[in-house]
Amino acid sequence: MTVVTDTALETFRARADALVAGHPVVTDNAYTRWFARGVATREEVRHLAVQFSVFSHLFIEAQLRKVINASSLDAYRSGKEILLNELGVVFRADHGHSTVDGGRFRFGAAHFEWLLRFGGPLGLGFDDLGKRKYGTPSTLHFCDELLRVYGSEDPSIAEGASYAVEHWAAAGFWKELIAGLQAFKARECPDLPLAFWTWHDEVEDDHAAHTADELADAFDVPGFDGERFLRGAEEMLDGVQVFWDGLERDRPRRGS
Repeated sequence: MTVVTDTALETFRARADALVAGHPVVTDNAYTRWFARGVATREEVRHLAVQFSVFSHLFIEAQLRKVINASSLDAYRSGKEILLNELGVVFRADHGHSTVDGGRFRFGAAHFEWLLRFGGPLGLGFDDLGKRKYGTPSTLHFCDELLRVYGSEDPSIAEGASYAVEHWAAAGFWKELIAGLQAFKARECPDLPLAFWTWHDEVEDDHAAHTADELADAFDVPGFDGERFLRGAEEMLDGVQVFWDGLERDRPRRGS
């Protein structure tokens, strides 16, 4: 029975990975591809900072909902790892794994405060970032889809959304943003701190590993529905794409 189950899990995992890898937001993200060229103006970098801060800050709501709706104690704890790190509990190494268990809270370690430090040299302060009122319709659509799909009460849909989000995040878009920001920093903003972006790029593989473990756990839970899992993954990636497509439309010089 174990061999059959393992084979079924790996077959399903292959379907999920193919869905993520083949989605347009992974294969053809026009905005991040453009941004990596390093030609963004100060106003375009400011716009990215504001919209990303809205998504990043409101993501905390979706992550809390994911924790509340967790289908098992293991999933509950995995969700809290991400939530508490977002809020400022520092990961520590524990037998080769990163965990917030036993980690220390620091105000300055909260991801939103990292974005505040990033925004400072761009002329953006606390009152300019992270609030829902600053989100464009496409950004707010993405945030609302995170609440609806990622934070779903249906564990199959929620796990699918979580798997998709983390594997999308590990697929390379951070590196494209970092390339563009490094070019902008070298060109005209030497004091721009990039830690928020570089740290996320480094840690996303760990987040993806967490969701891979969650998939294995969820697969064995009675009532798991693979088709709803895949639906949650696809709907979540569609929401991600709306966010990036919105940023692409917002560019005043789309021909550049």
